[in-house]
Amino acid sequence: MKRYLISVVGFALLAAAACAQGVEQGNKNAPQFTPAWPMQTRAPAQDSGIQLQVEVLADGLDTPWGIAVLPDGGYLVTERSGALRLVRDGRAGPPIAGVPQVLAQRQGGLLDVALAEDFASSRIIFLTYAKPMGGRQSATAAARAVLSADGTELSEMRDVFVQNPPSPNAMHFGARVVPQGRYLFITTGEHFSNRERQFAQDVDKTYGKVVRVTLEGEAAEENPFGNEVWSLGHRNVQGAAIRPSDGTLWTLEHGPAGGDELNLIERGANYGWPVVSYGVNYSGAPVGSGKARADSFTEPRYYWDPVIAPGGFAFYSGDMFADWQGDVLAASLNPGGLVRLVLEGDRVVGEERFLDGEIRVRDVEIDRDGAILILDNSDGRLLRLTPR
Repeated sequence: MKRYLISVVGFALLAAAACAQGVEQGNKNAPQFTPAWPMQTRAPAQDSGIQLQVEVLADGLDTPWGIAVLPDGGYLVTERSGALRLVRDGRAGPPIAGVPQVLAQRQGGLLDVALAEDFASSRIIFLTYAKPMGGRQSATAAARAVLSADGTELSEMRDVFVQNPPSPNAMHFGARVVPQGRYLFITTGEHFSNRERQFAQDVDKTYGKVVRVTLEGEAAEENPFGNEVWSLGHRNVQGAAIRPSDGTLWTLEHGPAGGDELNLIERGANYGWPVVSYGVNYSGAPVGSGKARADSFTEPRYYWDPVIAPGGFAFYSGDMFADWQGDVLAASLNPGGLVRLVLEGDRVVGEERFLDGEIRVRDVEIDRDGAILILDNSDGRLLRLTPR
């Protein structure tokens, strides 16, 4: 194993919240917008005083995207180019057989991986991917399969969700998958184009949605619109996790120029895209109505301007970073690094940056012993973080 030390980029938390300074992050893209409540953005900067030891569990990975921690040792890691690999004993094994064909173009490919809650007995896993749909079209899809006991192949592969309609634009797939009880939550994107982004407001299309299906792939009876849609009005949701303390689903969503969001997902809620946003289009032009919020839309629990370009995230649970219980640990692709958010109830009260601007982080998971796992997109590595 390769080990080395890095220092955390920490920031001072001042005693009085009114006087506290947020994390230094540059000029806003949309300075005309103000938060709906104090600390909805640029919460007071924190300094945990921790140094991290970093262990390289695997390198040479091709654009790694998702991680799953196996209960009996090892890790499953997806590569966007289409391979699923078992990482064990300091190396990534050969591609696991039986993975579905993917459209590995632009932002498409093999994306997330998650274990069924009964994986120890069932060996069932879930994958998300860009599914080729004929011609130049593709769709976000989720599949279930059984991983062999030796971790070398998948069997009984079948789709449990395919986004509708297919898109000619291989962008904004979303594609996190989160099992919870008898159901799966699957996040989607709206494929980026000006025409297709409007579908995020259409409950008959699974663009820009959080989808909820049974483990067999059927729309849950309790869903609000009589189909697979659980919530709507999303842009590109690439982070999703269940909060252990209360079982609620939270997501991280890419904004345009500004307006990345942390959302608490509620049944039937509309999060506003592309009608409202705390960001602006990349051209500088207003998004939709030109407003940051409206009464009919659900507010993000937190937003960033400028963006962090979020990937996956996890709620911390473990003994290794004992003071961080319940904190959000989020992947940042730009400027890069790991972002820690301190929560009180359903609101963010502090933010801390690690590895700031050093590496592009695509996913975050918590290891069996409480260590933090991150996927480094800059150099194709699976890294394990522990306190020094």
